[in-house]
Amino acid sequence: MQDTTQAAAGLPTLGLMGIAAAAITILLILIIRVRLHPFFALVIVSIGTALATGISVGDLLPTLLGGFGKTLGNVALLIGFGAVLGRLVAVSGGARVLADTLIRFFGSKRAPLGLSIACLLFGFPIFLDAAFVVMLPVIYSVARELKASLLLYGLPAAGAFLVMHALMPPHPGPVAAAVFLHADIGQVLFVALLVGLPTWYVMGYRLSLILANRSPFQAVPNLMGGESDEVPPEKRPAFGTVLLVLLLPLALIFLNTGLSTLGQGGVIDGDNPLVSALMVIGETPIALLISTCIAMWLLVIRSSERGAMDSINEIVEQALSPVCSIILITGAGGMFGGVLTASGIGDALADSLQAFGLPVILAGYVIASVIRIAQGSATVAGTTAAGIMAPVVLGDPALAGLPAACITVAIVAGAIGYSHVNDSGFWLVGRFLGVDTKTMLKTWTVISTGISLMSFGLAWLAFSLL
Repeated sequence: MQDTTQAAAGLPTLGLMGIAAAAITILLILIIRVRLHPFFALVIVSIGTALATGISVGDLLPTLLGGFGKTLGNVALLIGFGAVLGRLVAVSGGARVLADTLIRFFGSKRAPLGLSIACLLFGFPIFLDAAFVVMLPVIYSVARELKASLLLYGLPAAGAFLVMHALMPPHPGPVAAAVFLHADIGQVLFVALLVGLPTWYVMGYRLSLILANRSPFQAVPNLMGGESDEVPPEKRPAFGTVLLVLLLPLALIFLNTGLSTLGQGGVIDGDNPLVSALMVIGETPIALLISTCIAMWLLVIRSSERGAMDSINEIVEQALSPVCSIILITGAGGMFGGVLTASGIGDALADSLQAFGLPVILAGYVIASVIRIAQGSATVAGTTAAGIMAPVVLGDPALAGLPAACITVAIVAGAIGYSHVNDSGFWLVGRFLGVDTKTMLKTWTVISTGISLMSFGLAWLAFSLL
């Protein structure tokens, strides 16, 4: 691999930057114009970029598989466990319990806030599109019961899901970006919460309410009929059980981060067997595995008379099938990032940023935003931008630790914003809320842009204060 990098590095900086620009342009054309699946587009562009930068045929496959395998090794488990955990909560009736409890607590007048908080919690392990569809029967029933515009409840709910999907591990964007930048998942989670909670309240909730009140009354569409209760009330889990299942992985991950920080500071002995065991439990894949197994017991096995394992296996299959595409796209993004690193393009970008004086965190946000606006996929935008910025971040020891976590959050903030007609989420939310394209541009696009800008601003502020 060393010879590969040296051969590629022989190209002038301008030539390498030109190849990078051409690669990204071709990638966007393949996805947008040709409508080729992002997985195939990323693989094809990765091969072309490698050959164009002088990587030899003999080194081609190791370079491609190195980036692909390294990314999947870190990302696949997190996405898979997160998807199963979210599915367990959904099919057990836990999502309904969560929403109903919070709505009762806040009252009918503040039902949008209660519903948005429920979606904030439920959105931690499950992706935006799946989470939104699962919560739709609840959103519909609340709007019908209170005889109010659907947008008053649908937009704050979708805004909460978007914040979680954008910023929080184990969602693919933040996880992949953290892997590329060698950022600690626990630190990314800490920064994401620090940034995400105020962003959710201001942009995901308050702005959604303002835009909903300014929009025409929207009746509940008859897309799912009137039925909203798949699980009888007596068979639903308790609110405390649902809360435990959703918060347990956060607690375990923070346990690992806290102990690691204390160990590095010499406060505790990092070699102590008990400390080491607790840190292992708090490693993100292990934390999600433990939480998922506990969820299987609490939400399915304990309440099932017979055939519990068959039910669990069915839930696992239903959860994993939709995320396979996302996992492969993320791996292909890692392949592209590996090629950019091996070719010397990352070093060329670092030199260019230094010459222009553009801050690294701003550059990451801008690159992710441009790719997001051009092709619509947040996963592609986040993984591509993180791959491009990785050599810059890894080449500066001062950016290790919390600064890397802030840059990670800034990149995924750019990757989730500016949702419009080329974004599948734009059409999903619009279809189920029953609103036209013009209204979606005036509401959803504005909300996603606000979330992107505010979360980036707060991430940059945190970065500046470190």
